[in-house]
Amino acid sequence: MAYGAAGSLELTIERLLKSSYISIVQNSSPQIIKVLYKEILSLKEALREFNKKRSTVNMKMVKSLEAEMVEAIYKFEDVIEPHLSNQFHSQSEEEEETADHPASMVFSVDVHEIKQDVDSFIETMNKMKRAYIHELCNPSPEEDEDGVVPSRIDFGVNESNMVGLSDLFMTIKDRIDSEQSEGMIVSLYGMAGIGKTTLAKKLFQDPLIVSRYSRLVFVTIGPKYRLADILVDILTQVNPDIDEIMLKKGEKVLAGLKRMVYETLKYLRYLIVLDDVWEIDLCFVLLELFPDDKNESRVLVTTRMKKVADCAKPLNNFNILFLDKKESWDLLREKVFGEEEPCSYGLEKAGRKIAENCEGLPLTIIMVANILSKVDKTIEYWNEVADDKRNSVYKDAYEQMSKVLYPSYDYLDQHLKACFLYIGAFPQNYLLNLPQLTNLLSAEGFFYYLESMNYTYLYDLFPKNVIMCDNDTFHFHLHSSFWYLCNKEAVRTKLFYALNCHGDTLPEEGIESQRRLCIRNNVLLAIKDVHNSIASDSKVRSLLCTGYFHKYPVPLFLEHLRLLRVLEARSIRFYEFPMEVLKLVQLRYLALLYHGNLPSSISKLWNLQYLIVVRHLRIVKSVGNLLYLPIEIWNMNELKSLHTGGRELPHPCCEGSLLPNLLKLSGVGPQSCAKSVLEKIPNLKVLTIDIELAPDATEPLTCFDHISHLQQLQELGCYIMNPTLKTEVVTPLVPLSDFPSSLRWLTLSGLGYPWEEMRKISSLPNLKHLFLECYAFRGPKWEVRDNEFQRLESLEIEDIDLEQWTFQNCHCLPVIANLHIAHCYKLKEIPLTFGKSLLRIKVVECNPMAVNCAIKLKEEWDDKYAGRERLLRLDVRSSL
Repeated sequence: MAYGAAGSLELTIERLLKSSYISIVQNSSPQIIKVLYKEILSLKEALREFNKKRSTVNMKMVKSLEAEMVEAIYKFEDVIEPHLSNQFHSQSEEEEETADHPASMVFSVDVHEIKQDVDSFIETMNKMKRAYIHELCNPSPEEDEDGVVPSRIDFGVNESNMVGLSDLFMTIKDRIDSEQSEGMIVSLYGMAGIGKTTLAKKLFQDPLIVSRYSRLVFVTIGPKYRLADILVDILTQVNPDIDEIMLKKGEKVLAGLKRMVYETLKYLRYLIVLDDVWEIDLCFVLLELFPDDKNESRVLVTTRMKKVADCAKPLNNFNILFLDKKESWDLLREKVFGEEEPCSYGLEKAGRKIAENCEGLPLTIIMVANILSKVDKTIEYWNEVADDKRNSVYKDAYEQMSKVLYPSYDYLDQHLKACFLYIGAFPQNYLLNLPQLTNLLSAEGFFYYLESMNYTYLYDLFPKNVIMCDNDTFHFHLHSSFWYLCNKEAVRTKLFYALNCHGDTLPEEGIESQRRLCIRNNVLLAIKDVHNSIASDSKVRSLLCTGYFHKYPVPLFLEHLRLLRVLEARSIRFYEFPMEVLKLVQLRYLALLYHGNLPSSISKLWNLQYLIVVRHLRIVKSVGNLLYLPIEIWNMNELKSLHTGGRELPHPCCEGSLLPNLLKLSGVGPQSCAKSVLEKIPNLKVLTIDIELAPDATEPLTCFDHISHLQQLQELGCYIMNPTLKTEVVTPLVPLSDFPSSLRWLTLSGLGYPWEEMRKISSLPNLKHLFLECYAFRGPKWEVRDNEFQRLESLEIEDIDLEQWTFQNCHCLPVIANLHIAHCYKLKEIPLTFGKSLLRIKVVECNPMAVNCAIKLKEEWDDKYAGRERLLRLDVRSSL
């Protein structure tokens, strides 16, 4: 967490140095701020050394040193930020008396008074940095003799029934046993506690497999290891008679051990299980030592990391999935009742719900079953457990699992730790979208808004199997076991503190000591004692109202949170704009649910980078009565992301109006796409246009006329919110040839273009992702012509009246990887000649003839590419 704290401070100092609104008084030692900035960057660089050394560190000592850094950073922030805030407020109040637009002023900041604090902080950080690097390079002795990290729990594999794994067991067994297996390496990957080691041991002990190999080796590695010890372990299992003492004394040199492993395995038919591998580099080092004599030897790798699993060829790479509801109950019943003890109907009904609450993770089910088996099996008690996912049974289970789960967090790259924990600030099982979390994390200083707009940091978490993705909505969430871990660790590291209900215990040091406060029940804001705690001399920097939607107004008491940088409150409906927000001059992120006009004084928030204003779903924008943002929005030069909630950007009133840092604009209509507007946001990378048609609209809109001015645009979405679904094709809005060549993502919905217009999209040189929804194009036939969509990687077609889709030749869509077709009820034909890059086809509720085409495509693909590493996944969902 030290890396996240350093990033937060870095953003504060960076704004001090680079903001056009701030001028550091020259006679107040401004150079010290530049030195401070360099020191913070140096600290982050030192912390990143952990990524290289993590396999050998003393994690307890590293955490202790990082906790000291966090305390020092927080202490220094509590000096510099109030100092800055006081100067901003005093100068702003003076300016208000003489100027109409105080946001246009430049604040003069005097840092002389805090020079001693800055010097002291730099000295402290230098000492801590040296101690940290020394600890990484010279780890302190572990309290445990071997220093092994318990990254898994072994439950044995003596059970005859492999619940939820039987089919996969047979598939992998056949793959290992096959003479034509795709290479010698087979990998199993998935979340902690999913059953990887259990399955590997079952395979390792299978009589048929045992009989096939002259040598069997099972090595458990984990996140912390010594290569020499791994090699010695392999050698002693291959040759039990070898002198292990001589190995450790005489052949401790790695080169010698590597040579011995290779020579010992040469010409043997062996099965080696590398269990719980965390690093791809280690995997490659070991695999190079295992001779491939084409004698059907096999190496089975289990891992939490998708990157490690990819050392095997695609056909030998197996993702272990979560158990379904039936499998979850079968496992719980087996662990609680065994094979002979009966289970009553009442217990089974409650038990099925308890099993479902475990969310398909076998380790959670087993832990819960162990707890339930030790208490009286009464229907009343089981119903209590079933009805509340926050019941102590689950919390106790998660606590018992913590030794298995914690390494998934502890050994993350430094830049990912705060990002991962921050997801836990939202309610249990809350579905998050990437843009929302990306904006929040960037405003917190945990990572910067990437120019490529591809959210790389968060994507890094998916292959580490610590977050779960909903394949239908592309939203993601934490498994409850990890959510519990995140909340526990967030309190320890003071990342955030969450209030779920009035009965929640407040931290001993009080709310005022917390950096980020999460309100998961918005009613709490109206409770007096909670109000009094928040209204105290608070050091809260972020107020996250992450509970479920609350339609009644509640007080926020923002006047007491003068250091607030982040306010996430879109789960509360505001009937009037909360004017007290305008006093929060350090605010970087503001998200509200509000339908009315924004005040012109919004520009007082000169530090704001993220402004998200959404409207209630029940409020329908009346066509013809346009809402506009105040003209002062053009004074907010720091804005990076703006969601207008149906409000239009006003036409700039003066030549100097410019939003040079704005990268994302969403929620606007056609009026905001005028030339005079788009020219003033030249660096825009993401644009989303929402159009609500008048009841009898006949004239074409002109929202695309000037898109070509956005030379940096990478992602464009245009949605007709109330499309006209008549039999005839609607009049096109504008020619599509004006799209900028920089475009990579394009989403169109409800526009009703004829398929002939598609040629103007297919020629875009950088287009990689195309989404067509709700009659975006109309007509019975679409033929993709030669050399179209040369760089398109994913195509989604949903709710389109297309009947026949064909390719002119086999050169169309040459690099397409993902194809998703949904709710195309008239579609009878899809092409069968996709390029070799195709990985997945998903067909949802479509015409059976289209489904048959997809099945035929899959069959022809398997016949053509069987054994050539080209795995095509077909996912068909149909109620027919």
